[in-house]
Amino acid sequence: MISSTRVFLKTSLALAFMAGLGCLCSYTFAQSFPSKTLTIVVPTAPGGANDAMARIIAQGLSTRLGQSVVVDNRAGANGAIACEFVARATPDGHTILFGYIATHGINPALQKLKYDPSTDFEAIGLVANSPTLLVTTMGLNVKTPKELIALINSKPGTMSYASAGKGTAPHLAGELFKLSTGVDLVHIPYKGSAPAVVDTIGGTTQVMFPSLFTAYPQVKAGKLRALAIAGEKRSSVMPEIPTLTELGVPNVNISQWYGLFAPAKTPKVVIERLNKELNEVLSEKANEKKIEDQGAEVETSTPQALADLVKKEVVRWRSVVSAAKISAD
Repeated sequence: MISSTRVFLKTSLALAFMAGLGCLCSYTFAQSFPSKTLTIVVPTAPGGANDAMARIIAQGLSTRLGQSVVVDNRAGANGAIACEFVARATPDGHTILFGYIATHGINPALQKLKYDPSTDFEAIGLVANSPTLLVTTMGLNVKTPKELIALINSKPGTMSYASAGKGTAPHLAGELFKLSTGVDLVHIPYKGSAPAVVDTIGGTTQVMFPSLFTAYPQVKAGKLRALAIAGEKRSSVMPEIPTLTELGVPNVNISQWYGLFAPAKTPKVVIERLNKELNEVLSEKANEKKIEDQGAEVETSTPQALADLVKKEVVRWRSVVSAAKISAD
């Protein structure tokens, strides 16, 4: 009996020692982080909305962390190339991903990925949301979504909407609109937002569902007409534009969110540190204004809230892809 008690005590002490050692190691790691340059990997080419926001975050984190933070653009496969790179990176917090709705929500429904958005990453936190707009070429004689629907129905199959490419958020927003309204609107995919916007302005395509981030300058310049926000609420950037729900077109809610992710198994203390510093960067009025000036709205979160969002988005977009009968690559 005494022997058993001694064994139990020795085992308990050993476990307690190991637990304490683990806590000490985590604390020591947290204290030394970051120990070198951080890299924010962006899944798009330089010059776009994602790149611009990532650079705002990089500058802010560099100041707060006391280390250089560089942006590494790795475009291709609708963001999958960058995601694979980060998923395989050393999980120490020095390589992080600027992910968004396509990389962690839509891609799993359309591609055979070499990464799992839910298990191969640790969520750090949200950065911003850019509501989706329903816009038309200025030459189209409509001013409300219902007028647009009536016009499309009057000549089914002859009008088209542009997107930044198959599987992008503007593509899926268009499919949601079609599912909700029953209109026969042809999808024309482009290689990026820029040519899609140019052709919609020119009238080659008549409709588009870009992020407010993308469309804001063109709407303000009078080159595109904004009919509605495809979201749950009006945007603080353009509060005069009503939502589709307000105008009697429900179930077309798509917000193009952006967030930071680290490779799976990155220490929790590092994730918590990055989340804290990210939220501090986003709380600075100067950074908030820079993001809002581009047509996006700052949105912060806990790591768990972003992880939960990713899981919900994966389920949601698989359902939409199935209902719209979009073929997977």
